[in-house]
Amino acid sequence: MSKSPRILLAGLFHETHTFLEEITRPDDFEIRRGDELLQVAGDGSPLAAVVEFGTEAGWTFLPTIDMRAMPSGTVANEVFEEFWHAISDGYLQQFANGIDGIYLVLHGAMATDKYPDAEGELLHRLRQLDGAKDIPICGVLDLHGNISPEMMQASQGFVSYQCNPHTDAHAAAYSGAKLLSEVLRRNEFPTVLHQAAGLLWAPTATGTDDVPMKTLEEMARRYEQTEEGVAAVNIFGGYAFADTPHTGVSISIVSYGEPSRAQDLLDHLISKANADHVHAQVTDLDPEGLVSHLRQHIDAGENPIVLAEPSDNIGGGAPGDGTSLLSFFLKHNFPGFVVVIDDAAAVATLQTESLGDQVTVVVGGKGSALGEGPVEFTGELIHRSDGHFELEDRNSHLASIAGVQIDMGPCAVLKHPLGSILLTSRKTPPFDLGQLRSQGIIPEEATLIAVKAAVAHRRAYNPIARANYTVDTPGPCSSNLKLFPYKLVPEAIVSRL
Repeated sequence: MSKSPRILLAGLFHETHTFLEEITRPDDFEIRRGDELLQVAGDGSPLAAVVEFGTEAGWTFLPTIDMRAMPSGTVANEVFEEFWHAISDGYLQQFANGIDGIYLVLHGAMATDKYPDAEGELLHRLRQLDGAKDIPICGVLDLHGNISPEMMQASQGFVSYQCNPHTDAHAAAYSGAKLLSEVLRRNEFPTVLHQAAGLLWAPTATGTDDVPMKTLEEMARRYEQTEEGVAAVNIFGGYAFADTPHTGVSISIVSYGEPSRAQDLLDHLISKANADHVHAQVTDLDPEGLVSHLRQHIDAGENPIVLAEPSDNIGGGAPGDGTSLLSFFLKHNFPGFVVVIDDAAAVATLQTESLGDQVTVVVGGKGSALGEGPVEFTGELIHRSDGHFELEDRNSHLASIAGVQIDMGPCAVLKHPLGSILLTSRKTPPFDLGQLRSQGIIPEEATLIAVKAAVAHRRAYNPIARANYTVDTPGPCSSNLKLFPYKLVPEAIVSRL
């Protein structure tokens, strides 16, 4: 190995909701090429962590391409081929001068219209390149990856996030870089074991403060600390809104120790996941059944009250334009509500209006046939902006996707006698309070806040909420997985829902 390890660097990050009608195309991705990948240091993202570690360790980076997009529908295969063209060209250009390692920033649940296991296809292709079989491949993966055996067998060790909300994405990527550094130091490939648990869990069941994920992550950390040779234990909760042969819960262990002992540990974890499967059968609440409870909170001054709406979970790929809770608040005359709806067309119609004008606009309900449809809303236009803000929490779940500088696109705020709505032009997961504050909305002063998320909002909203409810509304990310017409997920898994 050369004195300064030469590390090929690339990133491909997308969580793919295959039941959505939309196709995610190249224009939906933020793309960095070449040295642009090295300019992210300090932005809180997983890619930044790799750059920071490598700089400290004296790596010579061979940066190729980084492509990332918000969760959304099936990815057009041209996106994958564009990525492959860039990384393979980079490899072939650098191979003669030596490549000591490959680091990949991936999600683990990307599916294209040709490859349901896009990351597995990527690893397979990499291993076919001249000389690549002897080069260690490491990286970082999201806790919600749908991981295939082919992908794990082609790698020397990925490290997954350990927390949901993903407050440790930067730290996990840093650990993945340390693992690659250790592989290079030892000049030895570790054993990578992987096994599917045969389980499907909705995102609302994958919070790491709750069983079953809490228990599994605790076991994983104990094994890493006490078992000789164990370098990483990864618990993948899976991403249930992808219809693929590998969708679901799985676990991997990276170890330099005795393979039979690592297999025993893996078997224990798989058994525990199955034993705790009953705790993953979550049921969200009917909002109509909460009316009296909400009024009691309001009368007692117990606010803000957070109503999380997993069915329109932006972080899970939903369009973020559902109107169910807006209609609910209006129907029951709840005061002081705050709702965020992604609707670029509605924002565009407000660009010619003046602040202080009373306007009527049809909002939301366009992104999914499973939603309740648009709502006509009349209010005072009180704020307009370009939608840029910086995360208040640099370890926000949102930083794992986009870094700390966020762009919601042009935005507008309409104030109704009962509450306010923030209209955005780019769907933005509600994982940081800076989203509201940057638009003049003080979340602590709201009575009811509709949050389009499943679990990842908790780090931001739990500290200010006096009450939390997870509610069932129509939408493409429902916690009721029996609603989805799985075709590629094995029937033995679907039957356990």
